[in-house]
Amino acid sequence: MAKITLDEQIAEVAREVALRRNVYPQFVGRGKMEQAEADLHFARMEAVLATLTWLRENRSAVLNGS
Repeated sequence: MAKITLDEQIAEVAREVALRRNVYPQFVGRGKMEQAEADLHFARMEAVLATLTWLRENRSAVLNGS
């Protein structure tokens, strides 16, 4: 398996957040997904993005155990 950098992971999750922002309203409108479910999935992915971004910003402290 290829090594995926932290920046690449952040970019991919950001892309997924943007995709969901565009697609979920359509799913809800067509009755394929409930709004509460869409909100939950979207919030989870935003949390992943926030965690990865925090990790990038605090990488040295994490690696040094500070």
